[in-house]
Order: sequence, then structure tokens, then C-alpha cells
Amino acid sequence: MNVAHAEDDDFVPGTTNIFISKDTESVESTYTDRPTKRNEKGIILLPQPSDSPNDPLNWSTRRKIWHFFLLAFITGLTAAISNDAGASQDSLNAIYGISYDAMNTGAGVLFLFIGWSCIFFAPASSLYGRRITYIICLLSGCLGSIWFAVSRKTADTIWSQAFVGMSEACAEAQVQQSLSDIFFQHQLGSVLTVYILATSVGSFLAPLIAHIISENQSFRWVGWWGAIITGITLIVVIFGCEETVFDRSKYINVYQSFTVNEGESNDLLQKEKKEDTEKERSNGTSGFIVTKDHTREAEIREAHSDAVSKEEKSSYLKRIALITPASYLRGFGVKQYCTRFLVYFKVFTLPAVWLSGLLWGLQDAYMTFFLTTQDTYFPKKPWNYSETQVALMNVATLIGAIIGCFMSGIMSDKHVIWLARRRNGVLEPEYRLWLLFITLFISPVGLILFGVGADKSWSPIAIYAGLAFIGYGWGSVGDTAMSYLMDSYPEIVIQGMVGVSIINNTLACIFTFVCSHWLDSAGTANTYIALAVIDFVSIAFIIPSFIWGKTWRRKTKRLYLELVELTQGMG
Repeated sequence: MNVAHAEDDDFVPGTTNIFISKDTESVESTYTDRPTKRNEKGIILLPQPSDSPNDPLNWSTRRKIWHFFLLAFITGLTAAISNDAGASQDSLNAIYGISYDAMNTGAGVLFLFIGWSCIFFAPASSLYGRRITYIICLLSGCLGSIWFAVSRKTADTIWSQAFVGMSEACAEAQVQQSLSDIFFQHQLGSVLTVYILATSVGSFLAPLIAHIISENQSFRWVGWWGAIITGITLIVVIFGCEETVFDRSKYINVYQSFTVNEGESNDLLQKEKKEDTEKERSNGTSGFIVTKDHTREAEIREAHSDAVSKEEKSSYLKRIALITPASYLRGFGVKQYCTRFLVYFKVFTLPAVWLSGLLWGLQDAYMTFFLTTQDTYFPKKPWNYSETQVALMNVATLIGAIIGCFMSGIMSDKHVIWLARRRNGVLEPEYRLWLLFITLFISPVGLILFGVGADKSWSPIAIYAGLAFIGYGWGSVGDTAMSYLMDSYPEIVIQGMVGVSIINNTLACIFTFVCSHWLDSAGTANTYIALAVIDFVSIAFIIPSFIWGKTWRRKTKRLYLELVELTQGMG
């Protein structure tokens, strides 16, 4: 990030100009000290890639696709093992007398550990690398699945879900960070489409697959298969998942400091720039901080450029090291970890975090309701569905989610670029929210069609259309919420996603505990009408975001810069 540019009065987090004309190709970049890099369509590449062969932004297409596939598989897998326990409930109740309320408590524990584990992993990810967090989370998921497979008492069903929940924490924030490590900003909408699809497949198909396993191999194999697949994935990640942490400031000089490998040259240049900065500010000047000793800067740049040109691709063992210490790590990093852990709570003062967390969290909450309704309503008259038929209902939801992901992912990328072209290249994160006006109506209608339809015995067409509309809301809201936050605060992806995950899963936990009581006391039809109203009002929060979103981002500039400094090791 261009820190000097960030000190400008006009700087607003998330507001960027993503176009540059061909006749300005050699013009000095407004983002770094080098000519701006762009793609063949004239879109500025953000973040600007370095010239290093080890920069993940410079990876070959094949390396990126493999890494992306691994991340998507981890996302789908951890979502699946977090949603497969329901298939074992009847057997656990019949054989061991474990109550449904106790298993509901286990679901609440699951959500709490998904959300709150994120904030423990986030500082570790910036200090020790991304890989170690994936390994710990997958190991936790494997252990949790084994514990669930051997469950014989209430405590087993509850606390096994704590380990399973911890496993999904990596998919809640770490995956998005890794995606932003290897892809450019204008690609994230499409990339997040696959991420949400992976989450949807794991969430909606896991109950069906788990039911088939439970019916054909006994309920214990639900846990055993989860452990086996997670264990194999863990081995693949250990040997096949490359580290994506990369200190780009060593290669791309920003105006506040020109970081080079030679310590003495860097210290001298830092001193020179500090003196020049003080002189410029005393003269009342503003804008970019430029060192006056251009000859000295040119010499250092040239030396650094030569060093980069001679740099070789890191060895395989280095790329899959268990821990990749940050260049700014001091000792074991305990003090730095604690500092980051506490400061990361400040993300809850960012409006974009709350908007994304509420939107995505409520979609998770609705999932709890429609899954509960499926299990309680449809095995009875007039539906008389078998357990397999009940599980198959989620296919309609998955189809809707796929369509929603496509609209708010791939179509959103094209839409925001189209809007930016019409506004002289300026891209605002709020552009991402336009397509949610479609969801504003589709998602609440889906809740009414399904919930009221189940209560009033409407046509199966209405029921399945309702599930597809709910799935559309799930996919479109999830994709948009994440891409909006990542566009608003691009340099603190993991911190922002941690905040979203905590809000998201805390909401899901609360709704899990109140779901059955609400349905019993208010009735199914009234409950879903209330949920539809909540859904409409919450998505309508995009309207004030259109009006005041940029103002909110401008007012949170100082906190954003503080978090960026911590991320880059300057704090």
C-alpha cells in the first residue's frame, strides 16, 4: 500500500482508480515508485506485483489453480464435517439416550468455536505463515471427527463439535487471505464465487451424504469418513500446499520508505527521507513524499533491481516449511502476537465489517431454521417424506446458491468494471452492492414460500422454489458481503474476515438455541414471515451504505492504517 498516498487528505480506504491509458504506461505509479503494471485490458493490477519470481501474484496459472483448488477443497470439507452430525442424531438418541437438546447444544458450541477460533489464528497467520494455520485446523477437524465417531455420552457429542468447529475457522478467514495473496483485486469477485460454492456444497450436500453413510454403514462411519478424508487432506496440505506469505515491501518501494536488502543503505535512506519530509511539511506542502536526493535513490533502486533480477525461485522445502517467520518477527513473537490479538478487536468499529457480518450471519441463521423445518415437518403427513427425500431437498437450495454465486461473483466483477469505466476509472466498494437489490426481494420471498408453504401444505413446486430462492440469497449475499469488505479494506483482509466470522457465527449460535422454541411458540408460518421481514430489512442496509459508505470509510482511515502497519510489521 502506498503509505504516503494514504497520508493525503483525499485518501479513502477502498477507493481506487483501476484504469490507466496506454499512453501513460511509463508514467510513475501512484501506488509505488515504479511504472504502473496493468493487464491487457488496461486494468491496474492491485496490489502491484513485484518482479520477484517468488511473489505469489507472479505464480504460473497452473500453480495458482492448484493452490486455489486446495483452498476450495478445504473450504468444502470443513463445511461438510461441520454439518454432518445431524444424520447421527436419531441413532445417538435411540442407542445412548443422548437428547436432541444436547445435540443442539453441540451445534451451538460448533458455531462459537468456528467464529472465535479465527481471532486466535489471525495473528499467527501474519507472524508465522498461512500454512501452519491450515495444518492445525485440519488436524483439529480430524481429531474432532474421530471423537464424534466413538461418541457414547452427551459430553462426546458436544465437545467433539468444538474441535470440528475449530477446523472450519481456517475457511472463515485464512482462505480469503490466501486468495488475496495470489489474485488481484479485480479478480476477487469471481474467485469468491468458487469459495462460496465450495461452502454451499459442503453445507447443503453434507447432510445428504452423511445420511447415506449412516443408513448403509452405521452412524459411526459419519465421523470415521470425516476423519479419513480430513487426514488425507492434511497430508496433501503438508506436502503440496505452498506458503503464500510474501513481504512485497522488500521489492516495491513505497514513498514512505524504500526498503532494500542492505540494512545500512535502507537506514540512510530512511533518515534522508525523514529530513526531507519534515522540510516539506514545514513549508506547507502536501501530497507525495519524494526524496530530493534523486541520484542516491536511483543508485539504490538500480542495485535493488539487480538483486531481484538475480533472485531464484525458492526451493521446494522452503515453500512448504511448517513455519515461515515474518521478516519483522522478534524472537518467538509472543509480544507481537498479543499486541495484534488485542488490536484486531478494533475491526468491530468498521461499519463494513458489521454490514458483512450481519448479512452473512443471518443467512447462516436461516439455514438452521429451514433444516429444522425439513426434519420436523416433512416426515409427517401430508408429506410423508423418507429420510432420503428430506435430505434431497437440499439439492434445490444448492442450485439456488450456484445461481446466486454466479450473479454476485462473476457478474459482479463485470458490473463493477463497467461502472468504473463510466466513472473515469474510479472503483468504489459500494459498486459491489448493486446486485443485492435483486436479492432484496428474492430471498425474503423464498423464506415465505418455504416456511408458510410447509405450514399450509402448499404445492411442492412452491416449497422447492422457496428453497432455491433461499439458496440464491445464501450465495449472493455471502459472495457480495465478502467482496465488499475485501474491496473496502484490501490490506487487512484477514482482520476484517475475523470480525465477520465472529459476528456471523455468534448470530448463528444464538439462532440455533432459539430456533426450536421460536417455531414452537409462534408457529411455523408466523416465524418465517418474521424471518422474511428481518431478511428484507437487513439486506436493505445496503441503501445507507450507498449514501454514507464512502464517508464511513474515510472516517475509519486512521484505524485502517494502524492495522495495515501491524500487518506489515511496522507496528
